[in-house]
Amino acid sequence: MNDYLLLILGFALLFGSGHYLVHSSVLIAKRFRISDMVIGITVVAFGTSAPELFVSLKAVFAGSADISISNVIGSNIANIALVLGFVAIIYPLRVKKPSLWIDWGVMMIASILLYLFGLNNEILNRWEGIIFLILLGLYMSWLLYDTQRVKNIKVGEKIEAELKSKQMALPLVLGIFVLSVAGLYWGSDFLVTSAKSIALSFGISERVVGITVIAFGTSVPELVTSLIAAFKENTDISIGNIIGSNIFNIFAILGITATVKPLNVNSKFLIFPAGDYFWMMGIALLLFLMLLPLKNGVIRRWKGALLVILYIIYIYFLL
Repeated sequence: MNDYLLLILGFALLFGSGHYLVHSSVLIAKRFRISDMVIGITVVAFGTSAPELFVSLKAVFAGSADISISNVIGSNIANIALVLGFVAIIYPLRVKKPSLWIDWGVMMIASILLYLFGLNNEILNRWEGIIFLILLGLYMSWLLYDTQRVKNIKVGEKIEAELKSKQMALPLVLGIFVLSVAGLYWGSDFLVTSAKSIALSFGISERVVGITVIAFGTSVPELVTSLIAAFKENTDISIGNIIGSNIFNIFAILGITATVKPLNVNSKFLIFPAGDYFWMMGIALLLFLMLLPLKNGVIRRWKGALLVILYIIYIYFLL
């Protein structure tokens, strides 16, 4: 099959399978009487990160660790500079909940640890992956007690209502869940295989393909979710979705991947000041400045436009 068709098919499978994985997982969790709060923090969060996880795992076992790392770093850059910037152009985003600053701090801690671990002989070891997973557990435990924020997350309730209205039988839901996992597996396989082939044909490195094409493709769910939240004037959810996704990308995706198989870290990611890592950190710090003052900070349209322009400049220099 043509590599470009395989690439499109891979994206389609990842997007569709991730969507149905979340829906089926929520209903299964509800059948076991798991609360909406736990569902919103665990099932939905992991479900929306499933495409990145499958892509990273497939890439590292295919001997393409650059795609695993670049997928995460590229997604984190795209989530803030492209997704959040684009959403802010359409609908200015205002911070209403102080707890978002804790999320931002956790995101920075995760990013700094990624850099420090990467300096360790340029390898992300198993024990470092385990540390990421432990920190993820602590972060999720904090979220469970952060009731003020969780009350604003209606994702679990909304999906539950949609599924109840369809009166889906449990065997059917289990079948959808299994098919979704299979779709994620094959979608990640098609995406990584075609991306590697296209990169080789153009003489482009796997790192660049991972940061551009794959990172953008796996950031589409965040774009859709953030746009919907912004249009409903749930701007905290829109910003929180982006920051939370960046935290999960490092703690969960790289944590699980490195625990399964240690990752080689390309030195180009860590070169100061033009390395991809420093672009990720710089854009995260810029987000902090844009959200000042700490109460009622606003990302206005011009700030959103600035973020998108920075993303375009970054891609230009990358290519």
